[in-house]
Amino acid sequence: MLGTATLVPEVTHISKHGFWILWADEEFLLPFDQFPWFRKENIDQISEVEAPTSNHLYWPQLDIDLSVDSIRKPEDFPLVSAT
Repeated sequence: MLGTATLVPEVTHISKHGFWILWADEEFLLPFDQFPWFRKENIDQISEVEAPTSNHLYWPQLDIDLSVDSIRKPEDFPLVSAT
């Protein structure tokens, strides 16, 4: 019988340059210049993050969805929304 998933993503640090998120066994840096949607948001909004699947992170207060692959290798995902 499968158990309930207990791992949750956690924002571990926020600076003026970006923020770090711990997910599973990895810690990622999301620099604001590569992930501009987060730049002007507050700590509570950035810190509330969910993992609907093992390769998908979601910030419900901001309605932002990111694949973990786009965080690992943002250069493989060059299109960035202007909004």
